[in-house]
Amino acid sequence: MKLRSILELDARLSDKMRVAEKPGALRSLAVFFAHSGDSWFWGAALILLWFFSNSFWRQWEVVEFAAISVLAALVMAIKFLVRRRRPEGEWGGIYRNTDPHSFPSGHAARAFLIAVIGAALGPAWLGILLWVWAPLVALARVAMGVHYLSDVVAGAVLGVVVAAAGLQIYEGVFAALTAWLGFPLW
Repeated sequence: MKLRSILELDARLSDKMRVAEKPGALRSLAVFFAHSGDSWFWGAALILLWFFSNSFWRQWEVVEFAAISVLAALVMAIKFLVRRRRPEGEWGGIYRNTDPHSFPSGHAARAFLIAVIGAALGPAWLGILLWVWAPLVALARVAMGVHYLSDVVAGAVLGVVVAAAGLQIYEGVFAALTAWLGFPLW
């Protein structure tokens, strides 16, 4: 199968999933989940929560914030290399104006990164909640017409890979600093 036919199939499948122009409960849910992965929301929430958290949650918040920041730079670099235009549509003007490129989906990458780190460093209930939420964010981005299905699949894979690599680095650095200082950082 040629790349052109794969992209055409991707566009057809993505269009079938679209609810952006269809009023109703499904569209409302898609809008909610599509926005719930916004970077500004996660950045602000993690910073705000840090001021009211105990040491366990502060550690989680710092790791999530740092990982989200690294991932954002990586996603933007890939987007500017690939330069795939977003699907045509009206919804999501802020995304279309500030970032006209769709591949990979930063929201999907961020949601899956948050889920991996949440499952690895947080309580089990949080990991389960985030693993249910992450695919809903990714699918909502397609449903609202700001991404193709392949954008969110690539974003999900990228988020999982970056989170797994980041956790390996974090565990090594955290253990070394704790040993060097003689006490835990959090």
